[in-house]
Amino acid sequence: MDKRLQQLREEIDAADSELVDLLARRMDISRRIGEVKQELGQPLYVPEREAALIAARRSEAEQRGLTGDLIEDVLRRTMRESYQRQKHQGFRRTGDSERPIVVVGGKGQLGSLFVRWFELSGYTVAVIDVDNLDALAKSVENAALVLVSVPIEHTATVISELPELPDDCVLADLTSVKQAPLGAMLANHSGAVLGLHPMFGPNIPTFAKQTILVTPGRDAVAAQWLLRQFEIWGARLHELPAERHDQAMSVIQVMRHLSTFVYGYHLAHEDIDLDELLSLSSPIYRLELMMVGRLFAQDPGLYADIILSDHDQHRMIRRYIQRFTNLLDVLEQEGREGFIREFNAVARWFGPHAGQFLQESVGLLQHADDVKR
Repeated sequence: MDKRLQQLREEIDAADSELVDLLARRMDISRRIGEVKQELGQPLYVPEREAALIAARRSEAEQRGLTGDLIEDVLRRTMRESYQRQKHQGFRRTGDSERPIVVVGGKGQLGSLFVRWFELSGYTVAVIDVDNLDALAKSVENAALVLVSVPIEHTATVISELPELPDDCVLADLTSVKQAPLGAMLANHSGAVLGLHPMFGPNIPTFAKQTILVTPGRDAVAAQWLLRQFEIWGARLHELPAERHDQAMSVIQVMRHLSTFVYGYHLAHEDIDLDELLSLSSPIYRLELMMVGRLFAQDPGLYADIILSDHDQHRMIRRYIQRFTNLLDVLEQEGREGFIREFNAVARWFGPHAGQFLQESVGLLQHADDVKR
């Protein structure tokens, strides 16, 4: 081997070791920051601070002849690891330490996630599930919060069968549809009522940057301690009425999940060699396949419940199918000219978001290309 190449490789190895040392030092500082945040009751994730930090480091990198994207990639990955580590230090409790939290369905995947995080914040948590329903009445006697996390099809029934709750107890659910559960909670409890929809699955390593949709029911002031707890965990909250929530979910969840299911269903029935398809894929198509494939690695019952949760939403699916047929007619009758016309019409609707999405997707595609094959 050429001595010059060998020497340069040794210098690279030394620089990489220095980089490891720097990252270890940064993680230690991050750990100490987590301890102070826990003491002060400050959120795990502060978007303004993160944005300012990344902007400053991008500027420094560019002054040194590096691309801002490089340092941003490194920092974002490093910060994600920091958020995951800081959760093990626990969080400041915002609610009453003397009163328990009751999670109905707390042995399910999503329910158990919230159980763990409430326990990380020092709450006493009573877990109720099908095997200990007889303990429910006693558990709720002095509860500060009763959180219902059961399959969609059973949510309204479970809520209607809850025993009487303390007047100052918060009643909330974690369902992906909101109008029916919220109505059931308002009918069954005279105190604070809150609809919650976590926009994430049960396998997240941290709540940092995760979104929880909030649909107000009654006495929002009495539920502020709970929302503040989510913010301390690092979650982002977005409030909207239940009706608007369900309308939005018909696009965000029902149509998307069914479309993904149909695409996977089509591939399976075409009996395509998936390994060969992957070997021939561009990064963007590999990413699309990843998004389809991940659906089929999860619980089919969950997606069935989401798609079947409201038959009114299926009218949008019918419109989607009709538009697919309409566009196919355009292609067959007008060819390239018709396609470009319709393409440009949709591009105008997306407006500046199209360019933004193109830019944001570049990093995702690079990551997909880096995945081991």
